[in-house]
Amino acid sequence: MYIGLLSDTHGVFDEPFRQFFDPVDEIWHAGDFGSMQVAGEISSFKPLKGVYGNCDGYDIRLDYPLYRLFDCEGMKILMTHIGGYPGRYDPRARALIDEFRPDIFVCGHSHILKVVNDTKRNMLVINPGAEGQQGFHTVRTALRFRIENADIRDMEVFELPRVPSGKLL
Repeated sequence: MYIGLLSDTHGVFDEPFRQFFDPVDEIWHAGDFGSMQVAGEISSFKPLKGVYGNCDGYDIRLDYPLYRLFDCEGMKILMTHIGGYPGRYDPRARALIDEFRPDIFVCGHSHILKVVNDTKRNMLVINPGAEGQQGFHTVRTALRFRIENADIRDMEVFELPRVPSGKLL
């Protein structure tokens, strides 16, 4: 399975990211869609698995859950918006991690791309950073990778500069 991963779109899903995600089989969104229109654009482009973020309205929360637990190619995936990192997990995320013991924990919220092994819990923690224009980040980011036979590989980072005025490139 070829996965595209993004978060914190905050109402933006533009052409450079569409091109980056064109070859993927499925897109995962780790919250803060920003609008149902963006959720619809992504889901009409590729199959979508997503969770709502703290900035998402009730319309999005009706269609997307607080967290998702699912299997992908022999790996257990846990996704929620506010997650944190090893040694600094959000308390709600830590409770979910301890309950479900995923192989991969996906979160967003920080607007900082980070991929790190949690050796204590034997899982990979992935935050794709922020794809949207809103926030303090200076680089817009997303990831794509393959999961095959309980193995994650070929991870690629996509980066675009954030336009300070909010205008898209």
